[in-house]
Amino acid sequence: MPEVWTIVVAGGSGERFGERKQFTLLDGRPVASWAVAASRPWSEGIVLVVPPGAECGHLGADLVVEGGATRSASVRQGLAKVPATADVVLVHDAARPLASAGLFGAVLDAVLRDGADAAIPAVAVSDTIKRVDDAGRVTDTLDRSMLVAVQTPQAFRGDVLRRAHEGGTVATDDAALVEALGGTVRVVPGESRNLKITTPDDLRTAARLVAERGDAT
Repeated sequence: MPEVWTIVVAGGSGERFGERKQFTLLDGRPVASWAVAASRPWSEGIVLVVPPGAECGHLGADLVVEGGATRSASVRQGLAKVPATADVVLVHDAARPLASAGLFGAVLDAVLRDGADAAIPAVAVSDTIKRVDDAGRVTDTLDRSMLVAVQTPQAFRGDVLRRAHEGGTVATDDAALVEALGGTVRVVPGESRNLKITTPDDLRTAARLVAERGDAT
């Protein structure tokens, strides 16, 4: 059986939320613990990456490490604790507590069965997207049929993810680093329910979704 490890990234400062959203309670449990629990069935081990100085306990993870100044730095801190024997590394945002088992299975299948270097879930963009300059003037309207909004969990071949992070490059997601290597990144259908908690309104929406699907504690 392939060895799969997961890095749950919970290193954010929560500026837009007003506090560290990853530790805010969702139905009586910290948001990050939901992401860890969702990862557990697929993982030989889970590394939780938290802000420096955070005292949050393990939240169900096997290892807890302090993150860095950027998301990429935090992932590297987690990756340093993943055994070199790991065939696949999942990277999941702590702020996405409602990713389904099917979504984890889909990204893993794309790597393990279909041979991709990485697999990411994504959903279609419904809004019109425009590019603007520094003065706030529109310079271009993008073709939204060619655009997707990317989610986590993302799956990576372990050796590819390690190579992608060599040199300390910064990116908004790890798939971008694999793209820069020339690796194959496969897209699988994402989920509208797999929202990222960014604002208090998002937390309220997540609470409603938890109640609707009947897994509230």
